[in-house]
Amino acid sequence: MPVVKQVNINGDIIGDFELSGNIWDAPIHVPAMHQVVVAHLANKRVGTHNTKDRGDVRGGGRKPWRQKHTGRARAGSNRSPVWVGGGVAHGPHPRDYHQKVNKKVRRIALKSALTLKVQENGMVVIDRFSIEAPKTKTFIYFLEKLGYDQKPLFLTHESDAAVNKSVSNIPGAHVLHVDSINVYDLMYHKRLIATPEAVRKLEEVFGA
Repeated sequence: MPVVKQVNINGDIIGDFELSGNIWDAPIHVPAMHQVVVAHLANKRVGTHNTKDRGDVRGGGRKPWRQKHTGRARAGSNRSPVWVGGGVAHGPHPRDYHQKVNKKVRRIALKSALTLKVQENGMVVIDRFSIEAPKTKTFIYFLEKLGYDQKPLFLTHESDAAVNKSVSNIPGAHVLHVDSINVYDLMYHKRLIATPEAVRKLEEVFGA
C-alpha cells in the first residue's frame, strides 16, 4: 500500500497515512489524461464568437463600377472582404466545442493523476484545518514548512469559508471540494494537500 505523510496545520509530521492501492498505485495512462484535459479545456469554451461575412454586412447591392475599361480592378460589391468595411472571410461563427469522454476513460485518467502525485512525493494528508477565522499567514507558514509553496491544491470534504478566504490570498493556491475533483486541477497544481475524509471518499467512489 502507498504511504504518505500526515501533518497538522503547523506543518509538523504526526505520522504516516496509508492509501488504497486501487487508486493511489494505479498504472499511469498518459493518453487518457491528455484526452480528459483537452476535453476539460474545450468544454470551458463558450463558443459565442461571431463575425459577419459579406452576406451579413450592410450595403453592397450595386456594382461599384462597370466591369471593363475603367483602369481599375474588377469589383462586384463594395462589401467584399478585400474592401474596407467589407465582410470577414472565413471568420469564426458560434459553435459548440463540447467533447464527450467515456466514464471509464475519466476514471483511468483520474487514478493516473492521483498516482502521479504520490509517486512524485507531491501529496500530504492534513489531519484537520483547525482555524476559526481566515488567517492567510497560517497557511503561508504551513506551505513554506512543507516546501509546498508552488501551486498547492487543497482537497477538502466540506465547505469551509475560513479556509477558502485564507487560501484565496495565496498566489497559485486553490481549494477544491472532493466532489469537484478533476484531472486538469490535479495536473495544473504541483502539490496536493487532502483531508483524510476526502481521501476516503475518493477511495469509496473510485476504488471499485
